[in-house]
Amino acid sequence: MILNINTKISYHDERKAVINAVSILERDIKKRFSVSAEDGKEIVLVREKGIEEEDFIISASDDRLTITADDELGFVYGLLYISEKFLGIKPFWFWLDQKVDKTNSIVVENGEYKPQKPAVKYRGWFINDEVLIAKWSINGDSEEPWRMAFEALLRCGGNIVIPGTDKNSRIHRRLASDMGLWITQHHAEPLGAEMFIREYPGLNPNYFEHKELFHKLWEDAIEEQKDMKVIWSLGFRGQGDCPFWASDTSGQYDTDEKRGALISEIIELQRQMVLHEVSNPVFCTNLYGEVMELFDGGFVSFDDNIIKVSADNGFGKMVTRRRSNHTARISAMPKAPVDHGGIYYHVSFYDLQAANHITMLPNSVKFVNDELNEVRKMNMMDFWVINCSNIRPHAYFLNAVAKKWYGEEISDAAQSAEFAAEYYDGKTGIAECLADYHKAMIVYGPNEDEHAGEQFYTENTRLLANMCIRNNGESCGVMKWFTGDVDLSGQIMRFSGICRDALPAIEEYLDECEKVSETLTGETKDLFDSVILLQAKLHYHGCKGAALFSNAYSEYQRKNYFGAFMILGDSAAEFEAANTAMRSSEKDVWQGYYYNECFADYKHTAYVVRKFMGVVREIGDNVSHWKWQREILYSPEDRGVLTLLLWENHLEDQELYEAAKQKIGNGEYRLPID
Repeated sequence: MILNINTKISYHDERKAVINAVSILERDIKKRFSVSAEDGKEIVLVREKGIEEEDFIISASDDRLTITADDELGFVYGLLYISEKFLGIKPFWFWLDQKVDKTNSIVVENGEYKPQKPAVKYRGWFINDEVLIAKWSINGDSEEPWRMAFEALLRCGGNIVIPGTDKNSRIHRRLASDMGLWITQHHAEPLGAEMFIREYPGLNPNYFEHKELFHKLWEDAIEEQKDMKVIWSLGFRGQGDCPFWASDTSGQYDTDEKRGALISEIIELQRQMVLHEVSNPVFCTNLYGEVMELFDGGFVSFDDNIIKVSADNGFGKMVTRRRSNHTARISAMPKAPVDHGGIYYHVSFYDLQAANHITMLPNSVKFVNDELNEVRKMNMMDFWVINCSNIRPHAYFLNAVAKKWYGEEISDAAQSAEFAAEYYDGKTGIAECLADYHKAMIVYGPNEDEHAGEQFYTENTRLLANMCIRNNGESCGVMKWFTGDVDLSGQIMRFSGICRDALPAIEEYLDECEKVSETLTGETKDLFDSVILLQAKLHYHGCKGAALFSNAYSEYQRKNYFGAFMILGDSAAEFEAANTAMRSSEKDVWQGYYYNECFADYKHTAYVVRKFMGVVREIGDNVSHWKWQREILYSPEDRGVLTLLLWENHLEDQELYEAAKQKIGNGEYRLPID
């Protein structure tokens, strides 16, 4: 069987998902093959009753390639199988810049081809915390990033998606459904309904006060989605990713019993609403955060056929997440194997504390493998949704977890070697950079999952800088999870100690990646520098910037205000360098990808550090802002002559910092400067 540019696809199927998958394969055929005068053999789609859902058989003979399936996903997976296995288009071809070399034709050996059977029934992604792709467009098309995300998920064998957060989930669920995916909903957005406070902005979002309005939102959501394949997420949380009682002013839900009773009542009500409109619906409920604690305590109950979705803590460990300073670490695993169980699992997370969002999960592949094997032992195999955020930085772990969907074992050695071979041409050193990544990450606690992502450097530096600016003697209350109950100085010392101790290993890892980069050329180098090397730079500049901030505070306490001012400038420069590295990686289609990086937000961290830098100058410089400027820029013989205080405009803080750096370079910052 010969495939070439003239190969045509013959089908008589009006389902949108099949039509879309046909167009993807037609695009890939044009991408893969050169112009040819040879006749093209036919790809034929044949619908046959009795073939299992999502299954297909591909039969190759001399004159045609036949895909036999019944349901739409069977055909979608069959068409994408041809794209990957025969044309060589990889699952993350778009997200990892695969260069597709042209060829005249490809020979497919005659015979039958069948797909690998998944071990997880419903498997997919939650495109969450999507601040990058939400503000990014491809050739002016803001929907194209979402289309590429859904295509990548289908290529990985996924069949379910939460298509964004809040407004985005409603905007993009029709596209996801049209591409063949099941839709499910965020744990904070039951049934995919609009948020109460957006629909009724003048009213208190209290269920007891406005039951009928909440019911109307749920009814509307069911009506909007009932023609799609939906796994209906039941539950009730607050208007945002928080418990409903956090904003309740009635005082009626002040005990676990009352909170659990209300959640149980609402879950059953929502279930009945869906049953009234939809035949044979599938339900799930998320035992996430505080709901897991209530369920574990026996305060929440619901119908046995509802899929019970347990969540990891954001760092890959199946325990309840840390929320503010509350760290319960209650196991999210059932005590015995269950029927109808599933998981919500993170390879990316946003927690305003220590998580990873624009860099890879800071734990090992082995750790993930072992944790997911425990999930399998508990028979929690009905539903796996993986938080993928903006996809590109997380393709390595998304690829690894997709293998677990099919029951495979994964390890650091095998995953790094296979991924490097598939996406980086197997170039020397790249697999080692992938495998060594987690070894360089900050360890901030005693548990095996407590390794820090990039938010550790930026968020905590901003919090500490804010407290320094306020200068009211208080410690940073929301950092007690990490520092314990100590004063601000103690918090900064704890933070600085962790960062200073970690910096040599991170610098060594950066050096390893830079040396590999020097051996690469062309597209492989561009991809390596824009993904793997970039992440090393983000950790290095972030960790160094945080350590410098703490050094500056030490000088500030010693009343070496000029030294503190300069070291704060150095700290801000490191955070600025991280932002520059991100923006410099935006080549070709990736222009603007990091424009809206507002979670770790290195650029804003630099801004906040410089605000404290300005406060230090107000304390250390004289009231008219000429003393430091004279001592830095004027010669020793001119400093003491005060006939004219300044001979030029006053320098702003950053200008003064840059002038001092040019004058004295790095080193011990002291005044006067000789």
